[in-house]
Amino acid sequence: MKNKPFDFYIETKEDLINAVHEFGFVPLFENSVPGFSVAEHVSPKAWFSSEEGVWEWKGPVIRETGCAYGKFFENKAVFIDREIFPDFANYRRDGYDFDAAYDDGLIPFKDKTLYDLLSERAPILSKRLKRAGGYVKGGRKGFDTVINRLQAQCYVIIGDFVYELDKNGNTYGWGVAEYSTPEIFMGSDFTDSVYAREPEESRGILLDCLKTLLPRAGEKELLSILK
Repeated sequence: MKNKPFDFYIETKEDLINAVHEFGFVPLFENSVPGFSVAEHVSPKAWFSSEEGVWEWKGPVIRETGCAYGKFFENKAVFIDREIFPDFANYRRDGYDFDAAYDDGLIPFKDKTLYDLLSERAPILSKRLKRAGGYVKGGRKGFDTVINRLQAQCYVIIGDFVYELDKNGNTYGWGVAEYSTPEIFMGSDFTDSVYAREPEESRGILLDCLKTLLPRAGEKELLSILK
């Protein structure tokens, strides 16, 4: 991550890819740190317009960078570079792998149920995961709450967005999230390093990165998005 303030402008997919590599943390939407989002640094043509833009680029950016993507900051979507994500996951997990966290009573049974379904089938589209878990009309409730909590804890990420095809083979509609786990999506690059440090050491590394990235933000602001 370069020693410079968070300052970029998104006009192309390549701009977004470069931002992920250069800055490490790239939130999609505005959050409690002013100026720290794609939404505040994007061309209008690439943001909710009739032209291809950020919404269509999310999947390709994830695939081409191998970054983690999910609702990591304040229940909002963030791209996190694959080199720094192991420390982020270690801190958010407090050094626990999923089974150990569940055994110690830190994860509720309903979260384990969904996580087990997902990890056994990953990568899996959200609509297929909902069907597999019975999150359908008249069935289980709370899918969004649980899947968002699992993302915040870094046990689940979004590995791609898949589009429906019409009879002519053309894509249409919004991309459907394809869920995975960091262990499956990133493989040994993640599993060999995620618990290499104590969680507080990872916290210090992350905080130093954000201080470099956002020199005008106070430590309290930065800790509020990390926790």
